[in-house]
Amino acid sequence: MATLPVYRWRLAPEGLATRRQLRAMGLRPGGQDVAAELQRPRRRRGPLVAYLYRIDVAKPVRPMTPGRWAALARANAARRVCPECRLDAGYVIPPSLGMCPACAFPDNAPEGASWNSSPHTAR
Repeated sequence: MATLPVYRWRLAPEGLATRRQLRAMGLRPGGQDVAAELQRPRRRRGPLVAYLYRIDVAKPVRPMTPGRWAALARANAARRVCPECRLDAGYVIPPSLGMCPACAFPDNAPEGASWNSSPHTAR
């Protein structure tokens, strides 16, 4: 198995790009293997690593179809619905809680708090 060439931060040769750089050019890696590694040194921790891909082998980004747009909209809407009270929170439910804050902390707020208007609490 061959090792990858490693370049220091901002010293990568022309013709190589990260995934983000490819995306900004309207390209994607397209199944190619990683061509090189870019390392940014940090104090007290290991270096930040980014993988580089060849630009000449990269393929164009696939266009979004109406079906993909609809699937993405459904997935984003599902992230906003609380699994406990089944209400749309209007924002993405925090994954750390797994439910809206009103359901996660029903007794933690002072009486009349606006964020504690859970359908589970009596008014």
